[in-house]
Amino acid sequence: MAKKLNQLEATAICGNDISSSCLYVSALAIFYAGQYAWISLLIVAGVLFLFRRIYGEVVGALPLNGGAYNALLNTTKKSTASLAASLTVLSYMATAVISASEAVKYAYSIWNDIPILPVTIGLLLLFMGLVIIGIGESSKVAIAIFIFHLVSLTLLCGFCLYYFFSNGFDTLLANFEIPVKGSIVQALFFGFSAAMLGISGFESSANYVEEQKEGVFPKTLRNMWIVVSIFNPLIAFLALALIPMNVVSANQEALLSYLGDISGGNWLSLLVGIDAALVLSGAVLTSFVGVGGLMERMALDRILPKFILKRNKSNSPYLIFILFFILCTSILLVTGGNLAELAGVYTIAFLSVMVLFGLGNLLLKVNRGQLPRPERASWIALFLAIASVVAAIIGNIVLNPDYLITFIEYLIPALAVVFFMLYKTYIYKAYLLILAKIFPSENRLFRTLNYVIKSKLAKMKDQQFVFFTNHDNVENLNKVMQYITKNETTRKLKIVAVLDKDSKVASNLRSDIEVLDRAYPEIRIEFIEEPGVFGPEKIKELSNRWNIPINFMFIGAPSAKFKYRVQQLGEVRVII
Repeated sequence: MAKKLNQLEATAICGNDISSSCLYVSALAIFYAGQYAWISLLIVAGVLFLFRRIYGEVVGALPLNGGAYNALLNTTKKSTASLAASLTVLSYMATAVISASEAVKYAYSIWNDIPILPVTIGLLLLFMGLVIIGIGESSKVAIAIFIFHLVSLTLLCGFCLYYFFSNGFDTLLANFEIPVKGSIVQALFFGFSAAMLGISGFESSANYVEEQKEGVFPKTLRNMWIVVSIFNPLIAFLALALIPMNVVSANQEALLSYLGDISGGNWLSLLVGIDAALVLSGAVLTSFVGVGGLMERMALDRILPKFILKRNKSNSPYLIFILFFILCTSILLVTGGNLAELAGVYTIAFLSVMVLFGLGNLLLKVNRGQLPRPERASWIALFLAIASVVAAIIGNIVLNPDYLITFIEYLIPALAVVFFMLYKTYIYKAYLLILAKIFPSENRLFRTLNYVIKSKLAKMKDQQFVFFTNHDNVENLNKVMQYITKNETTRKLKIVAVLDKDSKVASNLRSDIEVLDRAYPEIRIEFIEEPGVFGPEKIKELSNRWNIPINFMFIGAPSAKFKYRVQQLGEVRVII
């Protein structure tokens, strides 16, 4: 069994991504909100506080890899979950490429002999190698980067505070006398919209929750929230306290290095530059780890090709990481290292994932209310959080309309791949009809293509699924059949009642199943009474005996009285 991540390891992996935001988000917020930027960043921290409970409830109830995809897969249609997955993968791709490129640019500011594009590709290759070796090994690198980053930020803030109290309040007061663009409310809104990028990475921990020890996940959320809530508003305030507004704008790309230079000298500026290069590199690692857990789950659910699940001796799905590296490198080469357009993908994709996660929480409350969970977000907090992120998306589109166009250009091919896998059956059937119209039946090419496609269809339909029941009525079982016909390709379903020696199935269950078998003639339903006790061991036993993957086994939402948690049952899906 692979080693599980402890609190520090799990926090470091996602924390490098979210804590690297202070390198750009303070300057970005000041650009749009002026002297009120620190307030905009405090509002962002407030929204993130609401999402702590939202993520805690969803992942607490369904602690499986996949983040927003997993939340929606267990509460609504597979196609909706696939949209969330596509957006998340896009967000990770943009994060990896931008972070790698910016890390190398910071390193270039220290050592001008670095060739930026080749070194950026080399950095992506390095972290691909680390995650292929294993997540436990890569977490040690993440810890070293994370601790160095926190120490560097603490030193910077300490020297800035000392400089501020030593030199007086004149600069701060002068900055507050500058008139804002439009009204204060407008400045706060646009500052908030831009600053929402500062919480990118918060969603990452949910994508590798299965690799974390029991009880670690909510602590990662708390730790990330503390880091963002302290450093982002504080650095924005210190920048306004030490530097005139026009100078802030002139040093937007390396604001923290400039703050280090005026408050502590060249050594502090150099330290911040090294820290920036390292922590942005750590954000690349976050992208690889997060996308690994997500794409593995998608492949298990037949949304991505199954061959990417192959593992090496370290039990790492190395083909996923190689594929992700190729995608990131191709984007880097296509853009020629000019990554401004990727900001559109990064912004809208990430914020859309946050909205979808909120909707997943909403559907969890409505459709899976009896599913036990360690904590619950209030309805008011949920609606307020969703509305806040939707407002941030609108604000970013208003500020940068071209972002929406760029986002759609990248989203369409991503959705094309995913929805091809999702609706492959219909595409193959349509292809057969087209072939029949184009070629005469005796044509050799037609016969070959016809045989190949029909073989693929037969293989897909031969995949069996299992639904565990004991006391479900015909109404619930009909919901199961509707879910399977809409979301899966199969012609075989086993409805299984696991019975110990003192129990028996409901008297009407067998007759209800016979009715459903007639109502859904395209699916052959087999009812099985299996002796034993329903739990993880029985599920594994049946999976091995019938050669049916656990993620193709379904249950209804268990009550609080059920002695096992959903994650203990493996990849079993909750569908009613």
